[in-house]
Amino acid sequence: MARDIFAYVSDILEACDSIESILRGASLEAHAQNREKRSVVEREFMLIGEAVAMLAKFAPERFQRLSDGRKAIGFRNILTHNYASVDDDTVYETAKIDIPRPRSECAEIMEGGNRCG
Repeated sequence: MARDIFAYVSDILEACDSIESILRGASLEAHAQNREKRSVVEREFMLIGEAVAMLAKFAPERFQRLSDGRKAIGFRNILTHNYASVDDDTVYETAKIDIPRPRSECAEIMEGGNRCG
């Protein structure tokens, strides 16, 4: 049995919040020097990508409300299957620049509840 769709949306929100919290006030250099934090940020991105993939599968109408849903899934695949090609700059910049949008879009989905289409 599939999880509730809103559990996936909540997972995305929590992962976005975690990434923002971890990187708050951290420079690229500080991020690059801290393996534990890099690992957590990358794990959160993988979680986002997987949750977005589940939305695509089980709630395509909600998935379509995510501007960069396909990119999130692609980034997850790169982090998982081609991790050696990922550099700290890319992860850091993606976190700093791209995380606010899916966070905002998921918050809107949650606020809309079952009325979303």
